[in-house]
Amino acid sequence: MSHGWKERGLVLALGAGWGMTQPLGKIATSSGHPAFGLVFWQLVTCILVLGLITLVRRRGIGWRREHLGFFVMVALLGTVVPNFTFYTSAAQLPSGIMSIIISTIPLIAFPINLALKMDHFDLKRAMGLALGLTGVLMIALPQSSLPDRAMLAFLPIAMIGPLCYALENTYVAHKGLGGLDAISAMLGVSCVAACMVGVLMLVTGQGYIPGATWPDAALAISSALHGLLYATFVWLAARTGAVFASQSSYVTTVSGVTFAMLFLGERPSPWIWAAMVVLLAGMTLVKPRVRHIPA
Repeated sequence: MSHGWKERGLVLALGAGWGMTQPLGKIATSSGHPAFGLVFWQLVTCILVLGLITLVRRRGIGWRREHLGFFVMVALLGTVVPNFTFYTSAAQLPSGIMSIIISTIPLIAFPINLALKMDHFDLKRAMGLALGLTGVLMIALPQSSLPDRAMLAFLPIAMIGPLCYALENTYVAHKGLGGLDAISAMLGVSCVAACMVGVLMLVTGQGYIPGATWPDAALAISSALHGLLYATFVWLAARTGAVFASQSSYVTTVSGVTFAMLFLGERPSPWIWAAMVVLLAGMTLVKPRVRHIPA
């Protein structure tokens, strides 16, 4: 199936938008606010954006009691844990490296699906997995890859996010959305996640009230972008297929590194550039399976 310039333009826009959320997230951590507080206000913004989209569509939400288990599981794997580890590690690691690490999601998902017998072994995809592992090692092992070797301690924390997202994708692929469309499902997940994080924020004393500061504005912009980009991705995936829409992930990695250079003044080492090329090559070999996403 051929796709027109509008669809290809949306793929580029999606990738660039998600790439922009990486340096914005880095700027948000410069406020010094703790991770659970940042995650909570991110979720509040997403709920407002997705709620507005739901009202405009006039389709209702369709939530039922049996959806609660799904919301809880996806909230933990797709929001609470990975967002907490993102803000924890983003405060210490360069934004460009965070953009490269997020590209490992399909590489991690492949062996998980193999272990659960949800996928079959393929030599080309196994080679892609090997390239992905090589790319991560190229970030971790060389002495000159990171600006400060002390950052290495936060690399495993940063890898928890892609692992959680890979587990979430596998769970959704196995369970489905319970008859919900993706926007309604994401709104329900965000509401449940906000309740979870709100409790954790209060128990740990990490709450705060956002102010008129650039870090807080960066968090709001990043969160609103995420909600809008997610809705756009769902629409594009339903129109063109998940495989075509997922090509935005390549743009996300490259644009995330580029925006970090432009707005944060980061200058990745030659090892980081090489690791990005190797990881992108691995992503090309480990392509996502075709799945239907409700529009």
